Amino acid sequence: MIVDDEALARRGLRLRLQSMPGIDIIGEARNGREALHQIIKLQPDLVFLDIQMPGMDGFEVVRNIDPMDLPAIVFVTAYDQYAIKAFEANALDYLLKPIEDSRLHQAVFRVRDHFQKRAAVRHKRSLLKLVSNITGESLTSMSDLKAKREKLVKAKEVPRLVIKDGSKVTWVDQPDIDWIDAAGDYMCVHVKGETHIMRKTMKQLEEQLDKEILQRIHRSTIINIHKVKEMQSHINGEYFLTLSCGHTVKLSRTYKDKLKYFT
Repeated sequence: MIVDDEALARRGLRLRLQSMPGIDIIGEARNGREALHQIIKLQPDLVFLDIQMPGMDGFEVVRNIDPMDLPAIVFVTAYDQYAIKAFEANALDYLLKPIEDSRLHQAVFRVRDHFQKRAAVRHKRSLLKLVSNITGESLTSMSDLKAKREKLVKAKEVPRLVIKDGSKVTWVDQPDIDWIDAAGDYMCVHVKGETHIMRKTMKQLEEQLDKEILQRIHRSTIINIHKVKEMQSHINGEYFLTLSCGHTVKLSRTYKDKLKYFT
């Protein structure tokens, strides 16, 4: 929308703006009161607003518009002493008459950039709100969303165990492991009825395992906590755990703190 009390100035600005892609001129106004009425009625995205006008000047027009409904403003004036006051009124740019083509294009570029950034902010807010509604967790920034995304991606990744036995290498999904026990200098990894042998200490092996799946319950035994179907206490304070595969293992008193995973 173009607001200027001079018809020739309005016409010149309209002709130059019409040649720019993506710009539609939806209205013009000859004074401040007419501008105020038109802005409220038409709700333009951008207003080229003359500052010096009889009656209500450009600054008064801005002051009389609800900040929530205020369009992007580019002030236009013949006097550059208004520049500081123009930017205090939150104008996106300030054009000095007679308007040079290069400055007009620069002002339009600045306005486009403003709208792109504002749209990006709205998109981010909308995205954060959507994710918050889905997850039930409050997200206030894109860094929160990134952390949430990384957490979800990590959760989807199935942890694997690399088993090297001589020249043979086997990859085993850790959730498929039933239990692991020590046999001298070797570890026996029991998976779906098969036993895989690997040369590694119990401590070294523990460092490679997902603690949310596999826990050590004895100096020589690690089990899949999700595969325990039955637990029976013993008179000496130990427990016997029966796995879904039917195998029974002992939870020693030393690892009694691991009972929290089964009770």
